[in-house]
Amino acid sequence: MSRSRTRTDTDSTAGPGPGSGTGAAGTADTVEDLLRRHAPQVLGALVRRYGHFDLAEDSVQEALLAAAGQWPAEGVPANPRGWLIKIAARRLIDLLRAEESRRRREESAANLAPRDAFTAPPPGEDRAPSDDDTLTLLFLCCHPDLTPAAQIALTLRAVGGLTTAEIARAHLVPEATMAQRVSRAKQRIKGLPFVAPGPEDRGQRLAAVLEVLYLIFNEGYTASSGERLHRADLAREAIRLTRRVHLLLPREGAVTGLLALMLLTEARTPARSGPDGELIPLDEQDRTLWDRTAITEGTALVEAALGQGPAGVYQLQAAVAALHDEAGRAEDTDWPQILALYDLLVARAPEPMAELGRAVAVARVHGPGAGLVEVAALADRLPGHHRIDAVRAHLLEESGEPAAAREAYERAAAATLSAPEARYLRARAARLGH
Repeated sequence: MSRSRTRTDTDSTAGPGPGSGTGAAGTADTVEDLLRRHAPQVLGALVRRYGHFDLAEDSVQEALLAAAGQWPAEGVPANPRGWLIKIAARRLIDLLRAEESRRRREESAANLAPRDAFTAPPPGEDRAPSDDDTLTLLFLCCHPDLTPAAQIALTLRAVGGLTTAEIARAHLVPEATMAQRVSRAKQRIKGLPFVAPGPEDRGQRLAAVLEVLYLIFNEGYTASSGERLHRADLAREAIRLTRRVHLLLPREGAVTGLLALMLLTEARTPARSGPDGELIPLDEQDRTLWDRTAITEGTALVEAALGQGPAGVYQLQAAVAALHDEAGRAEDTDWPQILALYDLLVARAPEPMAELGRAVAVARVHGPGAGLVEVAALADRLPGHHRIDAVRAHLLEESGEPAAAREAYERAAAATLSAPEARYLRARAARLGH
């Protein structure tokens, strides 16, 4: 997964526009929904009470498995979160006991016996830990001592409630490899206090959390490798987790902006691939297929985000996505306004992908020749990246240089690891003849 917070969008023939997430996050209280919603709160409760993140995480996974087997047949308990805490706490105590000598095990068992607050409350009484634990858990999973890959894996496991096998499938790696990655991550943060970061570094840590969520979403919206263009499971999970963070921090402009960005981009998913999975660029999509409910929600969030302090990278990208989504036809797109937003974005965060998106906007406003000048200036900063050749190819084609465009399409196709993208780029090259 790319670490960049900005990316050009393969929906566009030469354009930017990160994805969004729809209501795919889902609100129906299925057993799976309940388990995923409560998993981080249960884990937070155990870590806060007992420490031992690695053992607590294993205990929660066992409690989730027990619930998945028992609840569909016997019904969901009146207080599902309390039930999960009770079962997980029992398992954790068993694990702790197993690690101690008989004498010390008995002493530990006495000390670690669940307090009244950690037993399942009676129906209708909610004494379980607050949602704040979810945010604290996210901060812990995105600790700066972890690599980005470890942050993502641990977030999906501990906060998302995905099994190791599910995370491995999403990343196209063997389950054993992912298990080792998760295990190393847990060992790395072992012993760290389960507390929210202080005001001195809260902003930086929140930025890391949002970046991880955006990376998860980007990988779901446009898979960086493999046969599938879209990994709905990852995109949905990123949206669901971002919704949770937004519920906890509704006045954080960056959080609001990121959720809007995800929603506005994911809204295009129904139109961005054909019946055989082929990529359909943004300019050629049937816009009547776009998810209007998600666009409405995303647009409202953009307006809210822009009122929550200075616009940062997520708010600005969300505003760009909103302008794309508001256009009934490709030719109705307000490119001058998009270019103005990209000017601000590049000024705030001069990342190569943001500048590539700006180059597309320049081409739409001032012509493909002007866009090619911008692309050429980025060559040294994105050497060998397939997106720069893809953008260059489109602009060369529009400039009436078919031979040079074909070569650029072929270079881009050879460089991408995404099979749908490669097929699309080769088809564009073939259309230009030899």
